[in-house]
Amino acid sequence: MSDLTKLTLKGAVDGLKAKDFTSAEITQAFLTNIAASNPTLNAYVEVTTDKALEMAKASDARLAAGQGGALEGAPLGIKDLFCTDGVQTTAGSNMLRGFVPPYESTVTANLWRDGAVMLGKLNMDEFAMGSSNETSAFGPVKNPWKSKASNAELTPGGSSGGSASAVAADLCLAATASDTGGSIRQPAAFTGTVGIKPTYGRASRFGMVAFASSLDQAGPITKTVEDAALLLKSMCSFDPKDSTSLDVETPDWTASVGQSVKGLRIGVPREYVVDGMPAEIQALWDQGVEWLKAAGCEIVDISLPHTKYALPTYYIVAPAEASSNLARYDGMRFGHRAAEAKSLTDLYETSRAEGFGKEVQRRLTIGSYVLSAGFYDAYYVRALKVRRRIAEDFDKVWGQVDAILTPSTPSAAFALGDKQIDPVTMYLNDVFTVTANLAGLPGLSVPAGVDSGGLPLGLQVIGKALDEATVFRVGKALEDAAGFAAKPETWW
Repeated sequence: MSDLTKLTLKGAVDGLKAKDFTSAEITQAFLTNIAASNPTLNAYVEVTTDKALEMAKASDARLAAGQGGALEGAPLGIKDLFCTDGVQTTAGSNMLRGFVPPYESTVTANLWRDGAVMLGKLNMDEFAMGSSNETSAFGPVKNPWKSKASNAELTPGGSSGGSASAVAADLCLAATASDTGGSIRQPAAFTGTVGIKPTYGRASRFGMVAFASSLDQAGPITKTVEDAALLLKSMCSFDPKDSTSLDVETPDWTASVGQSVKGLRIGVPREYVVDGMPAEIQALWDQGVEWLKAAGCEIVDISLPHTKYALPTYYIVAPAEASSNLARYDGMRFGHRAAEAKSLTDLYETSRAEGFGKEVQRRLTIGSYVLSAGFYDAYYVRALKVRRRIAEDFDKVWGQVDAILTPSTPSAAFALGDKQIDPVTMYLNDVFTVTANLAGLPGLSVPAGVDSGGLPLGLQVIGKALDEATVFRVGKALEDAAGFAAKPETWW
């Protein structure tokens, strides 16, 4: 095999079982790629070279004995939001710099159970708060793609920018990620990769550094829809350590990939046509509709009337939950402690000012405000009521359709620094993705075309709760029809 790092996850797993190559060989190939590319792309904040080679050696022994799990010997990248026993976990923040967990997140424990190999921890927006990976304390991640019209360095999206960039640049077979308002699907769309946020509660949040507990959900970023189905199966499980974990069976979603979509009813929500949406996004959406029609789907015009309230609702609920979750980082109990302080109150204030970056501080301020006396009912309680209405919109249309098709993002990847001045402009990147989080539904982004500058664009499939199987079926049909094979030209 000339370049093992270009394999899909499924191709690598099959090759390892067939003994076409060893886990040590493919792991070393990725480590070599990382050493050459990471200084420029900044996708990894820590490369666990010794641990990776040790895990690969153990996998090779199991494979030689005819044993091994579903991911045996496959090298993966882990978003630095998942606690990893004995390996620093920072959530992209100075607040947690130097924190080495003495325990493993349930998601990563599942991966090691199935034989995966850890290459290292991937960069991310601080505490997952961001849409461009520019809020990380370790500096921005760079998208391996560049526009034909410009030499500007582009964002890979956020908050899972490190995961998306690493997969797109062949620095891992696939990567774990997390999605609170679109942080899997938007980076996937920006980098020509596949990303799925499963139903809320499918994957355990135990050992994930919390942002907004009622919205956070783990999922994978991969090269293909089949890879996403394979990795998601390993990531998901019921977990009594997570009170929001769903006690349901985890299906073999790979069996759904490739099944016919003939007869499925696909909803196209009229409210997702937003002001200022580029013509290329609308054209791709129209093309997606035609592809599914050709595959035998029935296209249904639907209405999700409360969609227009989704972004303001999200940016009340998420900061409110964040302000509560991050209150523990006070310089006394958890996180960074200021070296000098005049009083206990000064210690709290200085520790948090030094530990948290500007975007986290902004969201914590918003969250504290909407939860404060006099504003709790006016903002937070009202946002929860609107959230319920958004979920009810979806409940009503499921009688008419089996899945919903929308764009993944309102644009292709933008240049680093372009939207940092105006946070509201940055927040608008989540316009197509936040509804799935607010309603707890599965959402999948599939690369389906490129814009005039040659940058990837994605289509999103939203499904019923616990019906990832249909989402994968529709996603695979789109993937086959699009035939997306574009790759970034190496410049890094």
